[in-house]
Amino acid sequence: MAGGFIPFLVMVLVQVGFAGMNITSKLALQTGMNPIVLVAYRQLFAFLSIAPLACWMEWKTMPKMTWSIFFQIFLCSLTGHQNAGATGNQLFYFVGLKYSTPTIGCALTNTLPAFTFILAVFFRQESVRIKTRTGQAKVIGTIVGVGGAMLLSFYHGKTIGFGQSSIHWKYADKLEDSSSSTDDKANSILGPFFLIISSVSWATWLIIQAKVSKKFPAPYTSSAYLVLLGTIQCVVIALCFDHKPSAWSLSNPMRLTASIYSGVVCSGISFCIMSWTVQKRGPLYVSVFSPLLLVIVAFFSWALLREKLYIGTAIGSFLIVFGLYSVLWGKNNEMKLEDSVEETEDMKEINDEKKDVELQLPLPLPSNGNHHT
Repeated sequence: MAGGFIPFLVMVLVQVGFAGMNITSKLALQTGMNPIVLVAYRQLFAFLSIAPLACWMEWKTMPKMTWSIFFQIFLCSLTGHQNAGATGNQLFYFVGLKYSTPTIGCALTNTLPAFTFILAVFFRQESVRIKTRTGQAKVIGTIVGVGGAMLLSFYHGKTIGFGQSSIHWKYADKLEDSSSSTDDKANSILGPFFLIISSVSWATWLIIQAKVSKKFPAPYTSSAYLVLLGTIQCVVIALCFDHKPSAWSLSNPMRLTASIYSGVVCSGISFCIMSWTVQKRGPLYVSVFSPLLLVIVAFFSWALLREKLYIGTAIGSFLIVFGLYSVLWGKNNEMKLEDSVEETEDMKEINDEKKDVELQLPLPLPSNGNHHT
């Protein structure tokens, strides 16, 4: 019982950790911090936390690094990984978060399985199998999930009244008052747009990473390379947009907290915990906890930041979560079917080999009862 409770507990704590990243990052952006600078600092602190672990875990077993593998890791660093961190995914996510809310950011992150399925079919890593129940579940889940993302992005509707929170964080009001405001109507479109692009970037990473994992089976080392390259890329991009020393200052406590927290907790610690859970319970077990993050962030955003929840946001989030579980259900059952087919084929090969061996064995000589001395 304890063996089943510990993976559950640590995955809940991981989602709470991610929720804290969304809240602290949003507050850091409200101080006027450039999203690109925030990503650069997150990559740097992530590298400092993952690199020692990679040396300790994989120094003796690390495969040989080739230019081909290094180039593929470089492509991974350009696209994205929400946990280990990378340029494309992180830049689009934090820019989208700046012009949106933590709740919408978490909701649109759950569109990842849908976009991954679309790209995997395009690159022939997945088959649709529309005539099967699993194929229909994946297609329906993809359509519903993307539709929910569109509804959440372009329709708000009336606010859902939950009353005022008694634990509101007044510090957030000071940051919001001091931040530069932009047009809300433009933000309601621009923020979700960048968040969707972030999920597409992450899905692209999964397609590339599938090839890297086969040629370079060292997840901690490849992640260390990934965040190091991502740090260099983000620093170069950030300096092109804003090279003033004040933009890179971490004298503000919230900027320093968000940078260290997102890099160490959400890239270093969470990556190790999720890797351990995948080994114990499999990737699907880790995936089903994603919607829990949406619930936690929605609560803390309402309680601490006084974020308003709209009908469109609630319905869109529900459709996204429904689509997520539909795709995961289809993929899980498809993998079980493939495993059973492989086991059947393996047993058939073993039986065929046994028959071949029996046919090759010499037949015993017939006994006629005569004995010669």
